[in-house]
Amino acid sequence: MLLIALVIDQFAGEPPAVLHPVVWMGKVIAALESHAPRRSRGLQLLYGGVIVFVPALLFGFPVWILMSKLHAWDSIPYVLVGAVLLKTTFSVRELGSSARGVHLALQLGELEVARRELSSLVSRETGDLDASQVVAAATESVAENTSDSFVAPAFYYLLFGVAGAVVYRVVNTCDAMVGYRGRYEYLGKLAARLDDLLNIIPSRLTGLLIPAAAKLAGGDARQAWRIAWRDHGRTESPNAGWSMSAMAGALGVTLEKTGHYQLGDMRSALVPAKIKESIRIMQLVVVLIVALYLIADFGLRIPDWKF
Repeated sequence: MLLIALVIDQFAGEPPAVLHPVVWMGKVIAALESHAPRRSRGLQLLYGGVIVFVPALLFGFPVWILMSKLHAWDSIPYVLVGAVLLKTTFSVRELGSSARGVHLALQLGELEVARRELSSLVSRETGDLDASQVVAAATESVAENTSDSFVAPAFYYLLFGVAGAVVYRVVNTCDAMVGYRGRYEYLGKLAARLDDLLNIIPSRLTGLLIPAAAKLAGGDARQAWRIAWRDHGRTESPNAGWSMSAMAGALGVTLEKTGHYQLGDMRSALVPAKIKESIRIMQLVVVLIVALYLIADFGLRIPDWKF
């Protein structure tokens, strides 16, 4: 099912917005947020639970029922339908395509275009970033989304099936929409904390796999692991630092968000080619996750063999 989902992702890409479950998750979350209390912090905190758990139930429970029915009926529709649904929880091709758009614009010397392309990858303001800062931001996004956009959904799929991946995507979408400080300090607190909790293992797994992927790509695995271990705690997020610092070490660059964090040692310049290198490492992490799953699956099946 995971392999078929990856094939769908690579050859078909994202479904139309009108059919994309994540788009509908966003619509439901936005509708719930529009009715949130504005004054009482306690009520905002409680209502934040509604914003998380209602969409999780609305999207996760029907998928669990559907997959249970299909599993009891026939394996072929179970696998095919499951693969289609699973694909909507991750986006490897789109992540790579968005980062390549930034890379191409920089290669052509179109800084303004690169900034606009970058805005699809990051939530920060991009209008005043110079070329090296654009490279850094794109590389950071590829690194962080290696975990959020594939490793984490795959991890929860392997633990809890397709419904597990769907629920993870609901929580991650909630965090992206309302899990910020300021206006959403209390309304989004539960979403932010739950997303942090769900990403504890996937982020660290990504931090371990990026050095391995760097080795396969001809990079410096030892440096990637050293920087990940040293710098992972420098980000405000308890999880994002693992993948970003590992990527900084693998590429031999310093990734910096002014006033927030600085990851890695500057061994080489932040040139556009670093974006392509980060995409290559991300793709190899995907391959390693699939390989780990197949090894685990093979090991679990051995006791059932009849000799």
